[in-house]
Amino acid sequence: MGRWQGRSLTKPTGGRIWARRKKRKREMGSDFIETHIGPAQRVLHRVKGGGVKCRLSAADVANVLDPRTGRARKARILTVVENPADPHFVRRNVLTRGAVIETEIGRAKVTSRPGQNGVINAILLEQAREPEAKPTEEASAEGEAAGK
Repeated sequence: MGRWQGRSLTKPTGGRIWARRKKRKREMGSDFIETHIGPAQRVLHRVKGGGVKCRLSAADVANVLDPRTGRARKARILTVVENPADPHFVRRNVLTRGAVIETEIGRAKVTSRPGQNGVINAILLEQAREPEAKPTEEASAEGEAAGK
């Protein structure tokens, strides 16, 4: 069901404003499509003027820009870490603009609007830490010998 985005029918005092006309189709908005993590699913939606919006209902990759190098890479999305739009979106892994996501290459902030653009662009906040190399037996034996 659409959302009516016309003028309110109540006055600031709480009194009623009697409508002089009916609602118009151009004043209708569309429902919010929650973009989840999963295999890519796009929905084409016709808008006023005959244009088409590509809405993203699910995605598993993001275009992540590294601000230090200026290069963009495709990275797989692992999970949603933080979302200032709604804390419940984190639990449900809903992607919106401003959401902080965990990717293969590190944490990134979503800069595009997946429900409007049909793509997820993000900017890298911090690099993923590489696992520390376990010391080999030779290196630990050398360290013990040097310490004694």
